[in-house]
Amino acid sequence: MATQVKLLGFWVSPFVFRVIWALKLKGVDYEYLEEDIFNKSARLQELNPVHKKVPILLHDNKVICESFVILEYVDETWEQNPLLPKDPYERAIARFWAKFAEEKLLDAAWTAMWSKGEMKEKAVKESIEALEKIEGEVKEKKLFEGESIGYLDLAIGWIAYWLPVWEEVGAVQILSPNKFPAVTAWMAKILSHQVIKDNLPPREKMHVYFEGRRDAIYNHFNPKPEDN
Repeated sequence: MATQVKLLGFWVSPFVFRVIWALKLKGVDYEYLEEDIFNKSARLQELNPVHKKVPILLHDNKVICESFVILEYVDETWEQNPLLPKDPYERAIARFWAKFAEEKLLDAAWTAMWSKGEMKEKAVKESIEALEKIEGEVKEKKLFEGESIGYLDLAIGWIAYWLPVWEEVGAVQILSPNKFPAVTAWMAKILSHQVIKDNLPPREKMHVYFEGRRDAIYNHFNPKPEDN
């Protein structure tokens, strides 16, 4: 009996795309449902009443939320093309670095994109420091060295495509190829993979979107006198 899989997402979300990549790598047929995260539908709020965010995976009426949780659910439900390593220690390491990149790099890089002055400088510094840790692991322990793409590649795949756009929009440099050759080489590998390169949001459209988000967030935290 065929299963029914639906994915609720937002067109530019890196969290959604890591799930899309996982489903594509597994060969899982699914229906994609676009959500407006700025005008959240009753469907989204009903399915994810806790966070009211995407991605949301529906599998035979079961609801799974949060992208890292969804990745593991997809990996355990569809056994072909495994994403997480078999070894428990290696699985733990993959989860650790996925969480590290989310908490230490993604948040700082996002702040670097929209902020100004000392806040921007601090965010850039924190982003580079986080990347240095990842670079060291790639060099010393050869993370991501397998031929096939795995859980950690998907979890931090946003670095390869979203981070350069954020750098351009924020007029900052975080990922210097000379300073981070191992990460740069990994980025090229990720972006050349057929599943990844065939499933990416349009770069020019991303620029326009993130420029708008940059201005909106900055103005929210730094309102003009007449806006008070």
